[in-house]
Amino acid sequence: MGSLAPGEHAWSEAHRPYPSTLPVRTYVWELPVRVSHWFMVLPIGVLAFTGYYIHDPFIVGTSHTMFLMARMRFIHEVAAAVFISAFLLRMYWFFVGNDWASWRSFWPIKKRQWRGMGNMVAYYSFLRKDLVHYVGHNALAAVTYLVMFTFMLLEIITGLTLYTQVRGAWLVGWMFSWIPRVVDIQHVRLLHFCIMFTFFAFVIHHVYSAVLVSWEERNGLIESIFTGYKFIPRHELEEDARQEK
Repeated sequence: MGSLAPGEHAWSEAHRPYPSTLPVRTYVWELPVRVSHWFMVLPIGVLAFTGYYIHDPFIVGTSHTMFLMARMRFIHEVAAAVFISAFLLRMYWFFVGNDWASWRSFWPIKKRQWRGMGNMVAYYSFLRKDLVHYVGHNALAAVTYLVMFTFMLLEIITGLTLYTQVRGAWLVGWMFSWIPRVVDIQHVRLLHFCIMFTFFAFVIHHVYSAVLVSWEERNGLIESIFTGYKFIPRHELEEDARQEK
């Protein structure tokens, strides 16, 4: 094994080399994308805590007037309303947002997307050293988000179905009260509970992969979910524009 130059790390060759010219500050994630991201992420934590309490109360009230379960249910319902609103905003932005937010970048309808997924699987499996660079989501991440959006939709449907058993709001009742006549309400409740653990697994992988890719690409990926901006080499922007045509 050859010796390393001063200041060089053994893993540095796997990173994107520092560009010879300044990268382009590119507005990738529009405000509705960032808002919907955080207003789905934060309520998930509240929903998980209160939802698990509703499933299996683990805090004992010190007084019969605390109405602890009622408070937990109320917080759960408010957080659910915020989550659903953010989800609907993101679904709307699939059709009016920029190219990186569009539904076309999530559905694998092009050969290069399938090829990109294979390359990213190889990268995560340590079968490929070089990361595949994308301006927006990489192909594998995009499909993963699509799957998670499907789980979110199921969580919303099952949650609102359970809500109809407690509160007979006319619109929610009209849309979802028929489901318990087709699927037993305990099965709906179990599915709603189990999907929560899918979110846990996704969050762990999502944070890990975001930190990893941000470290490898050196493009401000982590910061971009706050600011919307990434720093992209000009040749990658040009290549991305050609592929979108």
